[in-house]
Amino acid sequence: MKKIALVLVAAGLMSVAACSKQTPAENAIDNQAAALENQADALDNAADAASNEAVASSLENAADAAENAADAVEAKK
Repeated sequence: MKKIALVLVAAGLMSVAACSKQTPAENAIDNQAAALENQADALDNAADAASNEAVASSLENAADAAENAADAVEAKK
């Protein structure tokens, strides 16, 4: 009886695991969006460290553009 229960539990777990796998295209989209978000974070950090207000503003605009691009990539999913 225990062996049958073990087999049923294993089959159930395998079916759940199979449902959560992403396709390679979805993985690529997630990776691209994450890279754009990282770029936006780096630009925000650079803007915070900038001593010139014009440079800081330009970096913040670039960060906003990168975040918008990440959102657009995520919307493709």
